[in-house]
Amino acid sequence: MISEKKRIWGWMAFDWASQPYYTLGLTFIFGPYFASVATAYLQSGGLDVDTANAQAQSIWSTGQVFAGLFIALTAPFLGAFADQSGRKLPWIAGFSVIYVIAAFSLWGLMPDSSSVWLYMAIFFIGFIAAESALNFTNAILPSLGNDEQVGRISGSGAAFGYWGGVLALILILLLLAENGDSGKTLIGRDPLFGLNAAEKEGTRAVGPFIAIWYAVFMIPFFLWVRDTPQAQPARATIRSTMRSLGDTLKNVAKRRSLRSFLLASMFYRDAVNALYAYGGFYAKLVLGWEITQIGVFGVIAAIAAAITTWVGGLADQKFGPKPVIITAVWAMIAVSCIIVGMSREAIFGVPLAAESSLPDVIFFVCGAVIGGAGGAVYAASRSLMVYHSHPDRPAEAFGLFALSGKATAFLAPALIGLVSWLSGNVQIGFTPVIFLFILGLFLLRWVNNDGERAEWSA
Repeated sequence: MISEKKRIWGWMAFDWASQPYYTLGLTFIFGPYFASVATAYLQSGGLDVDTANAQAQSIWSTGQVFAGLFIALTAPFLGAFADQSGRKLPWIAGFSVIYVIAAFSLWGLMPDSSSVWLYMAIFFIGFIAAESALNFTNAILPSLGNDEQVGRISGSGAAFGYWGGVLALILILLLLAENGDSGKTLIGRDPLFGLNAAEKEGTRAVGPFIAIWYAVFMIPFFLWVRDTPQAQPARATIRSTMRSLGDTLKNVAKRRSLRSFLLASMFYRDAVNALYAYGGFYAKLVLGWEITQIGVFGVIAAIAAAITTWVGGLADQKFGPKPVIITAVWAMIAVSCIIVGMSREAIFGVPLAAESSLPDVIFFVCGAVIGGAGGAVYAASRSLMVYHSHPDRPAEAFGLFALSGKATAFLAPALIGLVSWLSGNVQIGFTPVIFLFILGLFLLRWVNNDGERAEWSA
């Protein structure tokens, strides 16, 4: 018999195991490396550096657009199907296999590669697998505690995941990733295992590292987490699943708080994801940081995320999730304004001295705020969804949650890509993020901090 404590720790192991795909892959190591490879490839075709930078950002945006659309279209249906069958673990296992294969394949992106579209596609296939597995894992959360406990459990799990991201990032920086053109890691040694620094093998090893990390640390999850048994599991068919999903969508339309929450999260979570996805790009293309410098920035951001997310979980338990979300979103609006108004040469139009380190210092602070506020939003939104979910259909509810997070996931990347392309300026390309945050805040006005869960049984 598996104890509840083990089951909670096993559930939190997913956050620890999967976080490096976001920390190392999306934001701080592979993303910036992809940016440098794509920019070099585009410049070899005759583009100037600014245009190449903007178009590299547009390529990355394209991957996010299609990944977001795919997740949005499939998550509610898969969630409803899993609820009807009573089985979530087989879906998590299947997506885990795709995750590991895609992550390992990232090793193949050479510094002089022309296959930037191929590796963008491989990365976002792995991203789809990670997000899909996350949706089913989130659906297990309501069974881990009562309404007073889920906020703390959600925050603790997210914080635990961020600490995993911190450790993974430190290991990559110290032992594998090359620091600029020196060929050495952050501590001045050659990459482990005799990896060829000239071919950026230390940096490219981030793919296999992510895959192995996930495979190892998912073991406690599959050992200690079990599907909640159903007395009479329904026979899941496409027709019955579509009928159940249709009934749920009709119910959502009648629930003002749930409807408003799903709409609000559609916009503010899209903006958060954009900040995560383009933070490393900004540091590389605007500030000219090297991969290891971006990695140190990532360590600071991840530590801030781990601490703030844990504190946010305690605040969630005491005050409810909505105040946590509002506070965090305001913090990210401030950071977004700074990102748009700052470059290496000036801050909000005020010229800086040559070689000034002020932009670097400010962006380090911004990274800490993004990490902390983004982690708090993630955990608090997850617990607020529990308050709005039907106790008998959590996977379907979190499928809708995924839909709200991904239905417009194409919007921020598409707008960033379009504005970057039209303006030829990476900073100006970030302006849509600010408006998405403001729209999400406005819609939160009609969200009940205690949810509407009791009304689902009415």
